[in-house]
Amino acid sequence: MDHKASVPVLIGKRLLLVLYALFALFPLAWMIILSLKTQAEVLTTEFVFHPTFENYVTVINGSSGVDYATAFRNNLVVSTLAVALSMVVGVPAAYALARFKFRGKENIAFTFLSFRFAPELFVILPLFFIYQKLGLIGSYFGLIWVYQLITLPLIIWVLRGFFEDIPRELDEAAQIDGCTWWQSFVQVMLPLVRPGMVSAGLMSFIFAWNAFTFPLLLGGDLQTSTVAILSYISSVTVNYGQVAAAATISILPSVVLALFVQKHLVRGLSFGAVKG
Repeated sequence: MDHKASVPVLIGKRLLLVLYALFALFPLAWMIILSLKTQAEVLTTEFVFHPTFENYVTVINGSSGVDYATAFRNNLVVSTLAVALSMVVGVPAAYALARFKFRGKENIAFTFLSFRFAPELFVILPLFFIYQKLGLIGSYFGLIWVYQLITLPLIIWVLRGFFEDIPRELDEAAQIDGCTWWQSFVQVMLPLVRPGMVSAGLMSFIFAWNAFTFPLLLGGDLQTSTVAILSYISSVTVNYGQVAAAATISILPSVVLALFVQKHLVRGLSFGAVKG
């Protein structure tokens, strides 16, 4: 009897999940639909139309005067190198904050976290003058360096939790076997937190890829794809189809990367969810 009564409840829950998924994915679906419409059809809400790839061809070829392909490449280079640098610095930092006891540890950890929560507009003005003095505006190094305010705090705080969830007995066993703390970190800890590194790296890449304020004001002529999309909007008209096509292309790296690392991502996001 209970089993029969639970069937409608289960169906109702799944129906609600389907409805929520449709609601959440509708903006993405509508963006793709707009990218396949002509400029004359884009202002209509009709779902029946003649799809065309003209907007994608225009965006990729740059025939509209916007070099979106170069901006896309710039964004890919800057985001990838920014995450790589954050991994090199952030993983050992997270391990130190999780395993070692030293004065001011929590203050240092909170300082890193405050960098992530601070509004970008709050720090952009002093950064602009500093970059202008150092000649870093419009350089790859300048964007990669400032992106550390986005990626590094996230990686440190996420991986710190992963390291704290690993029993300390593993470190002690490695030290009994003659390993130094560095050998224990490389040979024991890193393989265990690999799923966490994947999930933290992917989230950091998505935040870096979608960054707008920093590349807009510090990028100069080195435009990223998020900034280049603005070029399809003018005071005269808005090329909605090209904006939608450029935005659709812009989400591809994050989607493809998530699909490739899906196994590690799910494990990493669920790792340490239950403590004790």
